[in-house]
Amino acid sequence: MEVVVESGKILDIEAEILLLTFFEGEETLSGTAKLIDQRYEGLLTRIIQEKDFEGRLYQISVVYNRMQEPVKRIAMVGLGKKADFDLEKLRGAFAKAAQYVRSLNIKTLTSFVNSSEWSDSRFTLSELTEAVVEGTLLGLYQFTLFKTVDREKIKDMDRLLLVEDDPDRYHIVRESSRKAEAIARAVYFARDLVSAPGNEIKPRNLAEKALEMASSREKIEPIVFDEKQIRKLGMHALLAVAQGSHEPARFIVLKYKGDKDREEIIALVGKGITFDSGGISLKPSENMGEMKSDMAGAATVIATIMAAADLKLPVNLVGLIPATENLPGGCAYRPGDILNSLSGQTIEVITTDAEGRLILADALTYAGNYSPEAVVDIATLTGACVVALGNVAIGMLGTDSNLKQQIAEAGERTGERVWELPLWDEYFELIKSDIADYKNTGGRNGGAITAAAFLQKFVGNYPWVHLDIAGPSWLDKDRPYVPKGASGIGVRLLISWLRGLTKKD
Repeated sequence: MEVVVESGKILDIEAEILLLTFFEGEETLSGTAKLIDQRYEGLLTRIIQEKDFEGRLYQISVVYNRMQEPVKRIAMVGLGKKADFDLEKLRGAFAKAAQYVRSLNIKTLTSFVNSSEWSDSRFTLSELTEAVVEGTLLGLYQFTLFKTVDREKIKDMDRLLLVEDDPDRYHIVRESSRKAEAIARAVYFARDLVSAPGNEIKPRNLAEKALEMASSREKIEPIVFDEKQIRKLGMHALLAVAQGSHEPARFIVLKYKGDKDREEIIALVGKGITFDSGGISLKPSENMGEMKSDMAGAATVIATIMAAADLKLPVNLVGLIPATENLPGGCAYRPGDILNSLSGQTIEVITTDAEGRLILADALTYAGNYSPEAVVDIATLTGACVVALGNVAIGMLGTDSNLKQQIAEAGERTGERVWELPLWDEYFELIKSDIADYKNTGGRNGGAITAAAFLQKFVGNYPWVHLDIAGPSWLDKDRPYVPKGASGIGVRLLISWLRGLTKKD
């Protein structure tokens, strides 16, 4: 789907369907809606007066124009109460409207950025435009790669057309649309990776996808370490997790040089368990198929590097992705094993189903080679975080208050919100081992926190934040602009944080 920004007057535009937004409880039309209503002989006024449409949040009504031209249909979508309006509701409204219009098999949705009606200077024209485009594109996402039966019945929309007649605003809307489209495309990429089955996305396939992405973009230098090279590096914790699978591990490095005048680099680390059976500590069979999504953190990091390059962000990044399967083969590592890590510290394996922190330990240690100014890891790490926060919030823990605040603010801007959990000294006592340096789980109580406490032991003296996306990375119900399944969460959050750092957006 493409996004087109066209110069012209909305009253004169020809369209199969024109989307208008309304606030709840406003019975008197104003602005563009009033002009359109007058153009079409009070059509909208009658709908509102008859209470057929009241502007409730995400309420949708489609009105057919008897005059037939230049607009054949008008779609009305509710934004809810004006006092409650924010960018998240705007994204959701355009997503729900676009989904409805798609169901009518209409290929182009026409609308405009109505900043004078939506915002009382709380949001800029750029922010409002990005919300419109992101909401529309992300809401229309479908994963249909493996559908063959009745494939011709799958409905798609081809184009979002935004109309703007003010020359100064036109350039802002066009540029903001371009940026939002790049971000949404990266989220699509992440969702596709996570949605794909485990037999299609194995460690080598994930590496191939990363290489393909990097090869078509400037300023990204990709490196993929194979099993022999990983062993030479000393990443024995990663190799231990990979032992049970016939598929060899990969360690993916993506370097993006967006600011050639600076040496400072930010490291992004993503958990890449392409399928997690739990290993010898086997998971229950129910819903195990969803464990193809245990590489959602890796997908987020690859997609974030992709978006940063497409947006030409003036930052330097390195994406680090340890990738492996976790299977109970004859050579699988066992509970009770002692592992040597890249850091030189030893780990007692209590359960093989706490494998993500093992591969991240080696990757976080490797990040120290870049002397990073900040490190953020993102991982579907613990079921305990799902118990604590459900599938709405991202669990956040870390060592640097400024970095945590920056990411929290980015979460509020994007609707990918984080909630901080404590990382106090008492929790570190729970991961101490009697026979090694650490054990790979501290037990059920405080499991999301002790997992982060374990990771911190492999983080150097650089600012670090850990994001546990186990809950919101895979949804069992649709949300307005996040269809059921892979959410692609974290891409928009990290890009918003990085854009905030540059202050050149």
